[in-house]
Amino acid sequence: MSKQEKIKQLKKEKDAIILAHYYVDEEVQNVADYIGDSFYLAKVANQTDAKAIVFAGVEFMGESAKILNPEKRVFMPDSFADCPMAHMVTIKEIKEMREKYDDLAVVCYINSTAEIKTYADVCVTSANAVKIVKNLPQKNIFFVPDQNLGDFVRQQVPEKNIMTNHGHCPRHTNISLDDLLKAKEKYPDAKVAVHPECQSGVVNAADYVGSTSGIIQFVTNSEDMEFIIGTVDGVFAKIHELAPQKILHTVIDHQICPNMKKVTLDKIIDVLENETNEVLLDNDFMKKAFKPLEKMLELAK
Repeated sequence: MSKQEKIKQLKKEKDAIILAHYYVDEEVQNVADYIGDSFYLAKVANQTDAKAIVFAGVEFMGESAKILNPEKRVFMPDSFADCPMAHMVTIKEIKEMREKYDDLAVVCYINSTAEIKTYADVCVTSANAVKIVKNLPQKNIFFVPDQNLGDFVRQQVPEKNIMTNHGHCPRHTNISLDDLLKAKEKYPDAKVAVHPECQSGVVNAADYVGSTSGIIQFVTNSEDMEFIIGTVDGVFAKIHELAPQKILHTVIDHQICPNMKKVTLDKIIDVLENETNEVLLDNDFMKKAFKPLEKMLELAK
């Protein structure tokens, strides 16, 4: 029996579904029931009837799935797969901003720890951040923990006073404007599509800026044939599936997320077989963290 067949059998036995982020390896995406960006997967997690969820992603994703489904069992294939940016803001920073500004909304990127979410007013993803911030009644916005996404939202919503902390995604900030200009010189006919977690210079030089699902949609729907992609190269799998004729380039050589790479077929088999790495959170804690996630799903409709 192949690994893929084993996973299919175990999913049926355990009444489990596999959710996979676009950044995991293609072979992991191929065994998933649902593949998407953080916003799409959060919606799926909120609506599934399965008894168990195996989240092929990083820690904050598993935590969010558990918070949205406290009665279900959620498992992570690798308990050490984490997002560095999720830890790049402190409770102390949030409390200080609340003391400084009366009319303040703490807007928390979903790429954050469950603990930070308990101190936020609303969560957002890169797919809905602009829409949600625009619709908030507060004038002052403290956007955490990604400074680059906060800068992008500030450009799109100039009527708000958007303040950020100094968090960032190492994978996206490693892509510099100089790197992009060199790539454009090498591939002069290519359109550029980047994630808003990139630095502002990279964002401003792109033809399209959007979430992973947005980038995939832009490339597959475009009449152009060649693209330079400024995000983790895991998105190439879905683009190649939907539009195999498209020619894709990375900006730099290593656009991979090492934490997403920790998720493997063997580890998925292990969690399904042995029910290891279960996400366990306190009920009162989950109720607090649920509110900003619930608000995100409401405001993003």
